[in-house]
Amino acid sequence: MPGNPWFSWSYVVGNAPALWQRTLEHVGVTAEAVAISTAIAVPLGVLVSRQRWLSGPVLGVAAVAYTIPSLGLFAILAPLIGIGRTPVLIGLVVYSILIILRNTTAGLATVDPAVVDAARGLGYGPGRLLLQVSLPSALPSIIAGVRLATVSSVALVTVGVVVGFGGLGQIMFQGFRNNLYRAEIMTATIGTILVALVLDLLLWAAGRALTPWLRRRAA
Repeated sequence: MPGNPWFSWSYVVGNAPALWQRTLEHVGVTAEAVAISTAIAVPLGVLVSRQRWLSGPVLGVAAVAYTIPSLGLFAILAPLIGIGRTPVLIGLVVYSILIILRNTTAGLATVDPAVVDAARGLGYGPGRLLLQVSLPSALPSIIAGVRLATVSSVALVTVGVVVGFGGLGQIMFQGFRNNLYRAEIMTATIGTILVALVLDLLLWAAGRALTPWLRRRAA
């Protein structure tokens, strides 16, 4: 239908400030949620790796929380803490923790015991062993988890429109509400995809910068 195109550059130009604002909201809540999740999940992964009896309960609780549908979780949180950004942030943190936690424990499990024994023989204490041997070895797996959590969070932010905060999801919802205004729907969809791709690329680049020994090994 010519009067209702799927993509309209004039719509993008005419609504650039609003699109930029929603994009910044989308990126901001995603970055904050992943940062909080990483700060929780990585130390928790270290703890689980050292205290194996905690693995079942901790991963089990995180897995149960992850299985709650996003719409249901936001609906549960809204009456408790109100609508807006906060329930979306908490929901994203809940979903991201399991992803990063699993990758952290998996990465730490792959640390070569011979390397650990050698480090101990050189006088490395527990703290130095963790910071200079175990975590660097697990870093590629941790970064992979952070990347996956980030991309998942970008998608889930759009669902936050049900509690009054959805970043680009707000624009998408407006398109459906305005008798399926396709330009709004498609622009928000493309914007969400681009946000996910850009953040993933930035994290990939950061991962390469933080693991130079992998590049030397590949060469």
